[in-house]
Amino acid sequence: MSTGKPVVLTIAGLDPSGGAGIVADIKTIAALGCFPAAALTSITYQNTTGVFGAEHQTAATLRAQVQPIVQDLNVAGAKTGMLPTAEIVAEVARLFAEGNLPAPVVDPVVVATSGDVLIDDEAFEILKMKLFPLARVVTPNIPEAEKLAGFPIQTEADMRRAAETIQSFGARAVLVKGGHRQMKSGEAVDILLSESLTEFRSEYLDVGEVHGSGCTLSAAIAACLGKWMTLEEAVGAAKKYVTDAIRSAPRIGRGARPL
Repeated sequence: MSTGKPVVLTIAGLDPSGGAGIVADIKTIAALGCFPAAALTSITYQNTTGVFGAEHQTAATLRAQVQPIVQDLNVAGAKTGMLPTAEIVAEVARLFAEGNLPAPVVDPVVVATSGDVLIDDEAFEILKMKLFPLARVVTPNIPEAEKLAGFPIQTEADMRRAAETIQSFGARAVLVKGGHRQMKSGEAVDILLSESLTEFRSEYLDVGEVHGSGCTLSAAIAACLGKWMTLEEAVGAAKKYVTDAIRSAPRIGRGARPL
């Protein structure tokens, strides 16, 4: 049955406080005019101040969530977020390799805003080797890009070099997000490397810590790709959406501001 809207699937963890993870994805996908579908990889225990634990799903329970969606809905866009274990990453890679889903936006979630680690080392390696080659675009922030590339990122030249290194793992495209660090230009700069290199520049908004910006951006890109935008158009539209959301981020809770 047609929903009249593009269906966009998010495969990610649950933040019960609603600021990040699958709740943030669903809000974003719906706000951008798409129909959200979702599969949980982990139930985390967190709020705006930190992560206090998690109960991870198995490969079998994840597949059992995704298969009925694929059998019933025509999924136009997809993204992945928190993939905490090697078992989960490998199963996600298998689901996308089967060819029933569009190439995903892969947000390589490693560390929460609070500093809590959200993926183990074995899962991180499988993420690089098995899921990156299936991705439409990989979207690391600067700390994630530093871990992936293996060197510190201080300048825009470092961002470009990191994007090239990450692309060498087999990703079709890489978006290194610069919002975690204000560049000397006073701007927030994102570097997109696909067949060519595109720079996205916007005002750097110093509003303090925000919660869920990476989830929101990757979900927005997936929604825009589901609406048949080009990758460059999708990233541009998603970046504007997130910038506007940061500008109006409410003070809810005692920690980082959710979008």
